[in-house]
Amino acid sequence: MAEKKMTLSRRNFLKSLLLQIGQSMLNEEAAQAQKEKNKYMEESCPTLAFPDCMEELQELCRKLHKQIDLVDDERYDMDMKVKKSEKEINDLKIKVQDLNGKFKKPALRKVRMSADAMLAALLGSKHKVSMDLRGNLKQVKKEVKDEDKQTGDWRKKIEDKAGMDGRKKMFETEA
Repeated sequence: MAEKKMTLSRRNFLKSLLLQIGQSMLNEEAAQAQKEKNKYMEESCPTLAFPDCMEELQELCRKLHKQIDLVDDERYDMDMKVKKSEKEINDLKIKVQDLNGKFKKPALRKVRMSADAMLAALLGSKHKVSMDLRGNLKQVKKEVKDEDKQTGDWRKKIEDKAGMDGRKKMFETEA
């Protein structure tokens, strides 16, 4: 059989009733937490009575320093325990990943792309400049050296340098 649908006013009434109950529960939890906090503070931090004489004041300072040292030692120990636990958790995560299976790197395909297409892929819509690498090159004129201009017979040069006269010319030109 078809069930009767809830009217809109009934639904709104139930929703507001649930919100009121939830709000009261939150208020009770906050009050309970405040009570526990006050109880803990009364137990661990007794009221401080200031002494009248200097010796009692020095003794109080020594006592407070000892308590500070103990709390600092406990904090350091807890910090080390937390760091050790975090390291163990990370190691276990790595072991779980290893047990699940080896990660296989996919085979990469070679993709031929022009410089313009690569910049467009990297920069997206920001890319508006075309990259004409050959157009940006500097024009250089090739200089012809004097030695290349002289197309004389190479045998003649060697014959001129042969013998004592040639050696003498070589030393004179070098010096």
